[in-house]
Amino acid sequence: MRTILFLLQKEFIQIFRNKSMLPIIFLLPIIQLLILANAATQEMKNINLAVVDFDNSTYSQRLINAFYHSSFYTIIPTPQSENKAIDLVHNGDADAVLVINHGFEKNLVKGEKVSVQLLVNSINGTAASLINGYTSSIIQSNAQLFGAGNVEIGMLPVHTDSRFWYNPDLNYKLYMVPGILVILVTIIGMFLTALNIVREKELGTIEQINVTPIKKYQFIVGKLLPFWIIALFELAFGLIIARLVFNLTILGSIPLLFTFAAVYLLVALSFGLILSTSSSNQQQVMFLTFFFMIVFIMMSGLFTPTESMPKWANYFNTINPLYYFMRVNRMIILKGSGFRDIFPEFISMSVLAIVTMFFAVNRYKKTV
Repeated sequence: MRTILFLLQKEFIQIFRNKSMLPIIFLLPIIQLLILANAATQEMKNINLAVVDFDNSTYSQRLINAFYHSSFYTIIPTPQSENKAIDLVHNGDADAVLVINHGFEKNLVKGEKVSVQLLVNSINGTAASLINGYTSSIIQSNAQLFGAGNVEIGMLPVHTDSRFWYNPDLNYKLYMVPGILVILVTIIGMFLTALNIVREKELGTIEQINVTPIKKYQFIVGKLLPFWIIALFELAFGLIIARLVFNLTILGSIPLLFTFAAVYLLVALSFGLILSTSSSNQQQVMFLTFFFMIVFIMMSGLFTPTESMPKWANYFNTINPLYYFMRVNRMIILKGSGFRDIFPEFISMSVLAIVTMFFAVNRYKKTV
C-alpha cells in the first residue's frame, strides 16, 4: 500500500507539473460542453420557406402569416411560379416550398378537402423529416382554426394527442448534455492515460521504474488511480455546469450515477493503458486512441438511437463501453432510473472492467 501511495504522489506531481496537460484536464472539457451542447442539435430553428400562393385569398394569407409568426421560419420572397420556387431550393436559398393551389379558401368554406403541396429538400433526411413535421403541424392546426379538419398534405399523419415524458419541453440540450459528459469523461480517462506510459517511454523514466521491485499490479494501479479520480471530479464539475447553464436536473440517484461512472472509468482507463503499452511513441498512441474513440462514439447512440441501427451494430455495442454509459447516464439523469433498471448494463460493464483490467496488467511487460 505504501508503494502505491508513493506512485500516486509521483503521478500527481507529474500531472500538475505538465503545464500543457492542465488546460486539457480542466479547461477544454468545459469549453467543449458549452459549445457542443448548443451546436450539436437536431432541432430546426431557421427554416427558409418559399411560399407560392396561387389563391391569394384571406385564408391563404392567414396560413402564410402563421409561418411568419413562427420563430422557426423565414419566408423567402417568391414569384408566382412553382418552378422558380424550386430553383430556390436547387440554389440552396430555400429549404422547402409550400404551394397553395387555386380554390383553397373556396373549398375550405364549403368544407371540402383542400390540398396544399410541400416540397422539401431532403439531402439531409433528418432535417427533411423535421421540416415536414413542423410544417404539417402548422398547416393542420390552422386548418382546424378555419373550421376545416380535412386538409390534405400529401400523406398527412394521423392526428394524435401526445404527452412527452422525461423531457416535456422537447429541449434537445437536455438530451445531448448527458451524452457529451460521457465523451468528456472518456477523453480525460482514456486519452490521457494512453499518453502517460508512452510519454515515460520517450523520456526514459519508465526504465527507472522497471529496475525497481515494484510489482506490475502496483504500477497499473498507480497509473490508473490519478486519472480515475480526476475523471470523476470532471464529471462532478460538468454536472454542476450543466445545472447552472442548461438547468439540467438529475432525477435519479447521484451516488448511483457515480458508482456506474467509477466502474466505467476502470474500463476506459484500462483500455487506454492497453493502447499505451502497445505503442512506442505518442504519435502511434494518439492515432490508435482517436480511431477507437471515433468508432465507439459514433456507435454509442450519442446522436442517433441505437435501436435504429442494424443488428450487427447492436451486436458490436455489447463490447462498446460508451454505449452502456451513454444509456445509463441518460436513464439516471432524465428518467430517474434506479439500480434495478440499470442492472443489466451494470453487470455488462463490470464484466468489461474485469476483462480490460486483466489485459492491461498482463499486457505490461516489466523488463529489467
